[in-house]
Order: sequence, then C-alpha cells, then structure tokens
Amino acid sequence: MISDEQLVLRLKSHGVRATAMRLLVLGTLSDAHTTLSLRDLEDALYPADKSTIFRTLSLFEAHHLVHAIDDGTGTTRYEACMSDDDHHDSDDRHAHFHCLHCGKTFCLTDIAMPEPALPDKYVALSVNYVITGYCPDCVKKHLI
Repeated sequence: MISDEQLVLRLKSHGVRATAMRLLVLGTLSDAHTTLSLRDLEDALYPADKSTIFRTLSLFEAHHLVHAIDDGTGTTRYEACMSDDDHHDSDDRHAHFHCLHCGKTFCLTDIAMPEPALPDKYVALSVNYVITGYCPDCVKKHLI
C-alpha cells in the first residue's frame, strides 16, 4: 500500500496539486492489482460523484499519472502510471491481458513492448497491446 506522502510527491512531480479526491483516486489505482474502470472506481469510492472521479481521471491522464486502456470491451480501464515525471517513459510501456471469463484486465509489466518501427513521417502517440484469453484464476477455478 502506497502512503499518502508518496501519493502527494507523485502528484507534485507531475505538476498536479494534491486534493483529497485526487489522493483517493490515485491511491485506489496504485493499490489495485488489476486495471479499474470508472464504474469500479465509483464503487470503491462511494459516495464520491461520478463526474468528479471522471474529471480527476482526465486530469491524471493529461499529466501522465494514469494510462487509459482500451481492452476491446468498450469500457475504458485505468491504471496508475509508474514513470516519475510528466512524460511517458518507454520503461512504463507494457502489455495488458484481458480475461474473457472474469472480465478483468491485468498489467503484464514483465513483457517488453518494443518501439514500433513506423514509416517515415508517422508519429506514434500511443501503442495498445492487449492479449485476450483466460487468467490463471479462471483457468484454475473453471478448468478452462
């Protein structure tokens, strides 16, 4: 579990002022073992307002505190960004795994994602690498 002091430092290092809601959202994402949707955050932070949580996520995304992940389900999922500054870092680029049974999306930080070799004059802003299948828990519980 990450401390409030560490969360405040992370926010400041990304140029974001610490507020109670920002600390709650970043702490919840940082402590999660999977990616979280807006709905997941609403449930975890009840009675916090959905629009306040969404504005916080948008601010965090703009300051590279979170990654928004399109896992192919139509629901955006979020994870805390682990880089220490206000820029995306290639060290933070990793794959995600979406389980077709339980619906969770996991970060696979041990899988290296190479920089894509693009043709001249193309500029990549993001790369989305999602593997779909069955997570170990679902395989074990359901013998998939």
